[in-house]
Amino acid sequence: MTGTSRGGLFGDLFGRGAADASDAAWLRAMLDTEAALARAVEQAGLAPPGSGAAVTTIARADFFDNRALGEAAALTGNPIPALVRALTERLPESAAGAAVAVHRGATSQDIIDTAAMLVARTALDVILADLSAAAGSCAAHATEHANTVMSGRTLLQQAVPVTFGLLAAGWLTAIDEARENLYQVRTARLAVQFGGAAGTLASLGDAGPRVAVLLGEELDLPVPVMPWHTNRQRIIEIAAALAGTCAALGKIARDVTLLAQTEVAEVREAAVAGRGGSSVMPHKQNPVAAIAILGCTKQTPGLLATVTSAAEQEHQRAAGAWHSEWLPLSQLLTLTGSAASWTAELLSGLQIDPPRMHANLESTHGLPLSENLAGVLSPVLGRLQAHDLLAKASARSATNNISLSDAIYADARSAAILTDAGLTRSDVESALRPESYLGATAEFISRALAAHADLEATLRE
Repeated sequence: MTGTSRGGLFGDLFGRGAADASDAAWLRAMLDTEAALARAVEQAGLAPPGSGAAVTTIARADFFDNRALGEAAALTGNPIPALVRALTERLPESAAGAAVAVHRGATSQDIIDTAAMLVARTALDVILADLSAAAGSCAAHATEHANTVMSGRTLLQQAVPVTFGLLAAGWLTAIDEARENLYQVRTARLAVQFGGAAGTLASLGDAGPRVAVLLGEELDLPVPVMPWHTNRQRIIEIAAALAGTCAALGKIARDVTLLAQTEVAEVREAAVAGRGGSSVMPHKQNPVAAIAILGCTKQTPGLLATVTSAAEQEHQRAAGAWHSEWLPLSQLLTLTGSAASWTAELLSGLQIDPPRMHANLESTHGLPLSENLAGVLSPVLGRLQAHDLLAKASARSATNNISLSDAIYADARSAAILTDAGLTRSDVESALRPESYLGATAEFISRALAAHADLEATLRE
């Protein structure tokens, strides 16, 4: 799945992977829906025997012209009327009686909404597979680098130490939460749409609910309590789960771009021949995968907003709001699929540089550990005196480019205060060791890995 090309000028960036919500995918889904409806109608006794098979035989995407259907859509507001006409006309004379099964009882929105469920289901399966691969790489990094100490950074400045394993565990948890949401949507929120002109199935008489059940069975989609023509919660939930996934993937990509900066250089993407170059700077090795992920994920909030704003729909069928969902939903599926595909590749080949992490941490001369040292000094010196001593020593450290320990003992009064308090230089330097101030890091990593294992077991059931 990872690496499949979509084609086009930007397709390999924003349409990477196999999550397909293209016009071709929509056409296949519409035809599958029409064919399933014909079979359901026949099973309900509303069409001659063989009608379902006859319609199914001709409901092949290669028999239809998307361009022509699109041109006709401009006349009717959607492509279904033209599709139904073309489908009916393709029936051979020997199966002319099957025409009664084509589009029986349905309205255009029934076909398009149900097709949307089919397109989403197929795309979500691909996205979930790529997310599973990405999560697996995160779990491996969290395990391997559980004790690889690096600078924690808040507000883009070095803070207290963390480990790369903790960072990877955070990525893992975010991906797994996104997977859970997508899986919930995939298994519980996709459903058949079948309500007829105004949600009553009046044209089918008493057989309407039976046909809906049979249609659901044919497509392996649940049948909802009632048609949802103007209740767009399902569409919003799909879109929100996709946007949430992109938020998780975008955070990973942003971390990688920051950690891969020349001056930081704590991680780098795997080398791929021809990738990462600049049009004018031969030396460049840009983090292309991370950049492409961000290019995908930054488009999704606006698309989600469009889908959400379209949810206010009037009476029994909307004028325009429903129509406005089609492209944003398709783009959300495509962009999330692309981001997931890129992320799976990025994380599988991500190169981590522990010596560089150590060097960057050392370059701060122990200042990020001042909080830990304050915790050691406060019980014996008092909180205020400990704070004042460390504030002055930190200033000397920064000014003179020396370690915090050297800065403390460079001041005779500070050294005397510590000696009188029974604190040795060894005590001070122990408190300035990054490994001594990792708090619950190990436990948090273990929790993330355990939760990941539980999710894997659940999704395999």
